[in-house]
Parts: sequence; C-alpha cells; structure tokens
Amino acid sequence: MVLVKSEAQVPSLQISKSDTSLGESVGPHRFLPTPKIATKLALIPGGGQIYNRDYWKLPIIYLSLGGGLFAYHLNTLKYKDFLAAYKLFYNLNTGKLAEGVTADTKMPVRVRNVLNTASRVDSASIDQIQRQKNYWRRYRNVALLTTGVIYTLSIIEANVAAHLKSFDISDDLTLNVSPKLVHPGLPSPSPGLRLVFNLH
Repeated sequence: MVLVKSEAQVPSLQISKSDTSLGESVGPHRFLPTPKIATKLALIPGGGQIYNRDYWKLPIIYLSLGGGLFAYHLNTLKYKDFLAAYKLFYNLNTGKLAEGVTADTKMPVRVRNVLNTASRVDSASIDQIQRQKNYWRRYRNVALLTTGVIYTLSIIEANVAAHLKSFDISDDLTLNVSPKLVHPGLPSPSPGLRLVFNLH
C-alpha cells in the first residue's frame, strides 16, 4: 500500500493489527516520552534518564557528578589548609605582615596526599604557601565548574533522548511526486517536477 498525500489535510488511515499489506503486523504502542517532562525531571540528577527508561546511563551520570563533587571537596580542604597557613603571616587586624615576618620566614602548613588518606605538617615560606593556596583554589573552581557542566549536559541529554524516542521512524514516510509549472523570473512557465516528503 502506498500512501500519497497532497498539501491539503488528508484523513489518517487506521490500520488494523491483522492488516498485513505493509509486510508486518502493527504491534502495541511503544513508550514515547514527552521532552518537556523529561527536561523537568532531569533537574533531579538522573530523573530524566529514568523517565526515558535509559537506566544504563544512570551509573555514568552519578559517577561523573560524584567524582566532580569529590574533587571539589578535596581541593577545598587543601585550599583551606594553605589559606590558614597564609593568614599566619599577617596581622588580621591591620592587614599587614605580622611583626618579625620576612620573605625567609616559614610557617607550618598541613599537606594532604591526593585522596586525603594521610597528611603531614611541613614548613613553607609565604611565597610557597601563596602559590599553593592559589593552585588549590583554581582547581577547586575547575571542579565546581566541571560538575555544573556535567549536570547541565545530563539535562540536555534527557531532552534530546526524549525527542529522538518520539521521532517517527516508521515506514509511513510518504513521498508525493507531482508536476509543477515553474516560472520565477521567466517570461513563460516551464515544466518541472515537485517532490514532497511528508514526515510525521
């Protein structure tokens, strides 16, 4: 059966489950998510993927968000350690260097390992502590920004997946072929061919 549709509205045809003229029987309706609902539920991490029934994506989302938050937590701890040591060089009331502090003066600072499973106390100068303080602050901000990007991408992914699941990929993609007279800028009409795809 070939369906030919013109540009005017044509009533849709109902195909029964027993109709085999298309080569196969029409099964029950598959789940078609609504993109707006998927986007709203995606505000809860993984909610949009659960709504779309893409359960296999949940570990990826949760591990990515968890890793970003864990990196933010570790970098914050290290930043605060060096910030506390940096403040020891200053008189917090006046904002100037404390009495007796020089460029060679060293203060104790807590230094943690990569995963914060162990730490030690070292002595460092004001320049060394300032560099490390700025270093961990920068990576703390990067971890927070990365987590925000992952969260945003999970929302976008849920919306796109809902759109793709509701996109019609059935065999009912009809083509209408009809003659057409074309005369843009010509003194007389010339024959032509018009191809119209009807995608629903």
